[in-house]
Amino acid sequence: MPPAPFLALLERVDSTNNYAMAQVHAGLASQGMAWYALEQTMGKGQRGRNWDGERGKNILFSLVLQPGYLKVSRQFHLSAAVALACLEFFSKYAGDETRIKWPNDLYWRDRKAGGILIENVFQGSLWKYAVVGVGININQVDFDPTLKNPVSLKQITGKDFDVPVLVKELYDLLVMQTAACGPGSFATVLKTYNRNLYALNKPVRLKKDNAVFETVVKEVDEQGRLVTVDAVERNFEFGEVEWLI
Repeated sequence: MPPAPFLALLERVDSTNNYAMAQVHAGLASQGMAWYALEQTMGKGQRGRNWDGERGKNILFSLVLQPGYLKVSRQFHLSAAVALACLEFFSKYAGDETRIKWPNDLYWRDRKAGGILIENVFQGSLWKYAVVGVGININQVDFDPTLKNPVSLKQITGKDFDVPVLVKELYDLLVMQTAACGPGSFATVLKTYNRNLYALNKPVRLKKDNAVFETVVKEVDEQGRLVTVDAVERNFEFGEVEWLI
């Protein structure tokens, strides 16, 4: 792997987010430190799901940030900036059919290429740390058949990629994008996020509790809520609805 400040390789780990958070709690982590794993045994995805993959074939990565310059109420600002960095990275190779599926999945067409999980440490009203976990499918072509719709960069392009080189590229993008997301940048970040939103202005099927319904994706608002419209306008908090694809 090309040298990069604070970027370290882990041969095998339960979860890069768990590892990074342990460093935070031990007082050993600082802004910009990151870890890339060849293999995860208990990778963490959204809604309690696992995120695992074949050894050395994917990006399994966590970055420590100290976003004290942002208010705790602006968590979606950071999440959107991270998603846009991942979008810029992936679309460079996969093309302009790459999108962000609310709240923080990376999609190519109707297939999932990656995901983001951000875990935070707060101290009163101070946002002390954010651990940004990113998993992106790169060279893997055989996936667990229980996964609905995975896709990798190799499947899209037919090419093999040097994963450590891509890790360094993604690291640099994330550090740059998150450093730029000061309080005055949110309007631009949100506008760009919405412009690249998966299923924008299209009907989708969502599930809330036991109810399944069809609605049209309109935007994501400043609080990070998904806004849709059908007979009425609706908005949904993170974790409130499940996509049915």
